Amino acid sequence: MSYTIVGVIGHIDHGKTSLVAALTGVDTDTHPEEKRRGITIDLGFASFQLGDRQFALIDAPGHQKYIGNLLAGVSAVAVVTLIFMGWRSSVLVTATLPVAALMVLGGMNYLDIPIHQMSITGLIIALGLLIDNAIIAADEIDISLRRGLSPKAAVTDMVSRLFAPLLASTVTTALAFAPIALMEGPAGEFVGSIAITVMLAIFSSFFLAMTVLPASAALLQGKTPSKSSHSGFFGTLFRHGISVPWITRLYRRWLNFMLKHPWVGIAAGAILPIAGFISSTQLREQFFPPADRDQFYIEVELEPRAAMKQTEAIVRRINDHLESHPRVKRLSWFLGESAPPFYYNIIARRKNAPNYGQGIVTLDDDRNALDMIRSLQYELDALCPEARVLVRQLEQGPPFDAPVELRVFGPDIQRLRDMGEQIRTLATTVPDVLHARTALSDSRPVASVAIRAEQATWAGLSEQAIGQQLFASIQGVPAGTIVEQVEEVPVRVRLKEGRIRSLDQLGSSTILVSTAANTAVESDVSSVPVSAIADVSLQPQQASIPRYNGRRMNEVQSFITAGTLPSKALTALKAKLADSELAELPPGYSIEVGGEAAERDAAVGRLLASVAVLLVGMVGALVLALASFRLAALIGLVATLAIGLGVGALFVFGYPFGFMAIVGTMGLVGIAINDSIVVVAALGHSEGVRNGDREKTVDTIVEVTRHVLATTATTVVGFLPLVLSGGGFWPPLAIAIGTGVTGATLISLTLVPSVFSLSRSTAAS
Repeated sequence: MSYTIVGVIGHIDHGKTSLVAALTGVDTDTHPEEKRRGITIDLGFASFQLGDRQFALIDAPGHQKYIGNLLAGVSAVAVVTLIFMGWRSSVLVTATLPVAALMVLGGMNYLDIPIHQMSITGLIIALGLLIDNAIIAADEIDISLRRGLSPKAAVTDMVSRLFAPLLASTVTTALAFAPIALMEGPAGEFVGSIAITVMLAIFSSFFLAMTVLPASAALLQGKTPSKSSHSGFFGTLFRHGISVPWITRLYRRWLNFMLKHPWVGIAAGAILPIAGFISSTQLREQFFPPADRDQFYIEVELEPRAAMKQTEAIVRRINDHLESHPRVKRLSWFLGESAPPFYYNIIARRKNAPNYGQGIVTLDDDRNALDMIRSLQYELDALCPEARVLVRQLEQGPPFDAPVELRVFGPDIQRLRDMGEQIRTLATTVPDVLHARTALSDSRPVASVAIRAEQATWAGLSEQAIGQQLFASIQGVPAGTIVEQVEEVPVRVRLKEGRIRSLDQLGSSTILVSTAANTAVESDVSSVPVSAIADVSLQPQQASIPRYNGRRMNEVQSFITAGTLPSKALTALKAKLADSELAELPPGYSIEVGGEAAERDAAVGRLLASVAVLLVGMVGALVLALASFRLAALIGLVATLAIGLGVGALFVFGYPFGFMAIVGTMGLVGIAINDSIVVVAALGHSEGVRNGDREKTVDTIVEVTRHVLATTATTVVGFLPLVLSGGGFWPPLAIAIGTGVTGATLISLTLVPSVFSLSRSTAAS
C-alpha cells in the first residue's frame, strides 16, 4: 500500500474542515475553542483509503491564532505610546505600524518567504521593534518643539543628531539576528524565517523614522494648535504623555546622587546581570521541548523472529485497553511498518517489519497529556511484558530515534556486541530509563543448511543445484510478469501443498536427483531427503552491520520517561560508565554521544558558525556611529550584561536552557543595546555634559528616559502574546528577550551614565 500526504489549506471560513470531514468522516476540530468559534486553531489530521492508496489529510488553520495575537499587540502598542508620549506622538507612531508591516510583507514576498507559523511569529516578535525608532524620533521632535523650535528646525535637528545612532542600533540588531538567518540544517530552516522577518522589520522602522515620520510630524504640528486648554494630570497625559512631578523629583535626586557617586550607579546596573550569570549554572537543559499537542504515538516491537499475527495480537490488546479510556478520541494503527509522517519531524523508518507496529492516539484535548502518557507507559508495560512498548510524546526540533544514544565504534563485531550489551545493562539501571536496546542485538534466526560434500557428490548434486531447489521449494520460481494499471508486477509460482514451514519439514523435504545427469527433468529421476546430504540447524544471523560515517558501530538507544530531560539521563549514564570497566576502552574503540545531545551540539555549532564575523561587524558599526572605541566598549559591556539578564530570567521563571533560549539571548544582545546607544548619543551630543555639568547631565537623562521607557514597554508588549500562549517552545525566547530588555533599560539609565560620567572625569583629570 502506498501513502500520499495532502495538505488542505485556504482562507479563513472557506470550508477546509468541512471538506476533510466529507472525505474522511472525521471532524479535525478537536479543541473546545474551535467548536465554540467555528474556526480551526491548530493542525488537524485524518485519513481515508482509496483503492490501494492511503491518503493522509492535514487540515491547516487560517492563521486566526497568530493574526489575533498580532492585532492584540498593535492595540497594546497604541495604548502604551499614548500613555508615555501623548496623543500626537501616539498617532504618528501607531500610523507607522501598518506601513512598516506592509513593507515587511513586501520584503517577504520578494524573498519568497511564505506566510506560515514561523514568519507570522517573526512579525509578532518584531511588533515592538517596528516602532522603536519611530518612538525615539517622535519624542525627540516633541521635545524640540516644546523648546520653541519650529517644526522644520525640530525635524532637521532630530535627523542630524539621531541618524547615525539609530542606524548603528538597527545594524547591530540585524547582525545579532543574522546567525539565526544564516543557520544551516533543519533547525535553520525551522527558525530562519523568524530572523529574516525581524531584520526586515527593523530596517523598515529605521527608514520610516528618518523619512515619513518626520514629515508627518511637521505637518501634524502645523495643523495643531501649540497650546491646549487641557491642564492638570490628564491634560498633560493627553498632550505629552504621563508625567508625575513627585516621581520626577525623586528620579532627579537619584540621578544627582548616582552621578556624584558613579560606582553606586555601576553597581545598581550590574548586580542583576551578575546574579543572572550565577543562577545560569543551575539551569536545566532541554534543547528541544515537547510539542503542545493533543496527540502522541505508540511503538510496539517484539523479538525479531515474531510473526505478524503475534504483533497483531499485542496491538489488539493495547487497542482494547486504550478504547476504554475516556480521554482517547481516535486510534490509528499501522502494522509491519511506520505510520505515514503526520508531524514535521516524524520520519517513517520501518518497513516490512512483521514484529513492529505503530499507533497514533488523539485525545479530546491537550490537558495533562504528559501525565496521561506517563501513566499509559506503565500500564502498557504491565499489560504486554513480552513486547517493548513505547508511549512517546511529539517533540520539537530535528528528528532522532532515541533521546539518549551512545555509539560504540570499533573493528570487531563480537566485541562491539559485548560492549553494547554492557552499556545497555548500565542504562537500564538509570532512573527514568524505560527501555534500552542495541543495534547489534537485533539478530534474526535463519535456517543453516551445511551440505556434506561426500554424500552430495555421491547423489550427483552440486551446492548450486541444491540451493536452487531449496529456494524454489520455499520461495517459488519466477514465471514472468503481469501489468496492473501502470505497474509491472513480477509473478512467482509456488507449490500449493507441502510448503516448508519448520526445520523438520526442511530436513524431510526432498531434493530431485538424476542417475544420468544432474537435472530434474529426466525420466529416471529419483529423490533424496535434505537430511541425507546436509545438516540442518537454526543459526542467529546479523541482518546488517550498522555503520556511521563509514565506521562499524553498535548504537545503544535509551528511551526515557516522558517529560524527563535527556541531559539528566545522559549525565547519569556517563557517571555509571566512568565507574565501569568501560572507563578505559581498548585501542581502536571509542564512544560518541548521539540522540538529542548530538542534535543539540550540531544545531549550536551551525548557529555560532558566523558569530565571530558578525561580531566584528557590530563593533565596526558602533565605532563608526559613536566615533569612539571607549564608547563602543561601553556598549559591548551592556551587551554582555544583557546575556546575564536573559539567562537569569529563564532561571526565575523556571524555563530550561535550550535552542529557543539561545535564539532569544542572541536576539536580546542586539535589542538590549539600542537604548544604551541612544543614551550615549544624547550625552555625547550635549556640550554641557561634555564639560562636566551635572545638572545638564541630569536634564539629558530625564529627557531620554521617556522614550527609553516607551521603547521598552512596546518591546515587552510585542512579546506578551508568545508568553501568554503557554507551552514550552516560544515562552523561553519571549522571556529571555522581554525580561532582558526590561533589565537592560535599568542598565542604560544607571550604569551607562555612571560609566560615561566616570570616564569624562578620568579624562579631565
